[in-house]
Amino acid sequence: MLQEKDVQALLSYNELIPAIRQALMDYSAGRVQQPVRAILPVPEHQGWFGVMPAVYGPLMGAKLVTFYPHNAAAGKHTHMAVIQLFSAETGEPLLAMDGRLITEMRTAAVSAVAIGHLADPKSKVLAILGSGVQARSHIRALAGVRPFSEVRVWSRTAEHAQTFAGEIGASSRDTAEEAVRGADVVLCLTSAAQPILSGQWLSPNAMVCAIGTATPDRRELDGEAMRGPVVVECRKAAAREAGDIVLAQAHISAEIGELLNGAQLERNDRPVVFKSVGLAVEDIAAAKLVYDKYTASA
Repeated sequence: MLQEKDVQALLSYNELIPAIRQALMDYSAGRVQQPVRAILPVPEHQGWFGVMPAVYGPLMGAKLVTFYPHNAAAGKHTHMAVIQLFSAETGEPLLAMDGRLITEMRTAAVSAVAIGHLADPKSKVLAILGSGVQARSHIRALAGVRPFSEVRVWSRTAEHAQTFAGEIGASSRDTAEEAVRGADVVLCLTSAAQPILSGQWLSPNAMVCAIGTATPDRRELDGEAMRGPVVVECRKAAAREAGDIVLAQAHISAEIGELLNGAQLERNDRPVVFKSVGLAVEDIAAAKLVYDKYTASA
């Protein structure tokens, strides 16, 4: 089994972002076999265990993933995972690898794809709500997608926001509203259970990536923010898992793969929200990059 350090040595955003883009296009075009992930709650520890299988081209596989939001307080990762690849032709097990870093990187790569397609090409101001693992991975993934001239950071823990802002040359803000008003792109990357972003703060041409929550009872965005066009990776998964959509009873306008394949999105002078919950095909596409490089060097 490949450990996280092995995956890190074999996976880069330069290769991952285009691979994720193609995977999202293939998913929406019906070229991927994938059910909505199965979630087993672990309420006594405020966590859950998920099983995410997919068949994609010559490979099939499954990610076994856990989410324990309270791990952050103990200095542990909130997401942990293992990915097992199989041959789609014979069913033979091929390679197992740590999936935590793949989850981290493919999540940011999905956002990079969405921002590349949905954000105004003239976007200059980026607001980041959150200061954890995903905040750092998103900055790395976006480096080759959008040259933001101003980056603002807000976090529920001011000290964390200041530390992260210092790391990336950004400015920390005292409130989420200060960070968001006037921003072209807003990243919501928190584990909040209640809204931390109000739609009233958003500019009409803004684009929001809502990443931090993936259960139907948690949300980062309020109902006002969800009134405009909403883009997702998978309609079925988002309608079942995305609290931002479920609790606001928001209408899903399109899958990002549909738009990448040529469908058009009507903005109607409203901010667009990309709500990501994560798909198994994204993990398999990332794991394939690792597998191909590993076998080529073996």
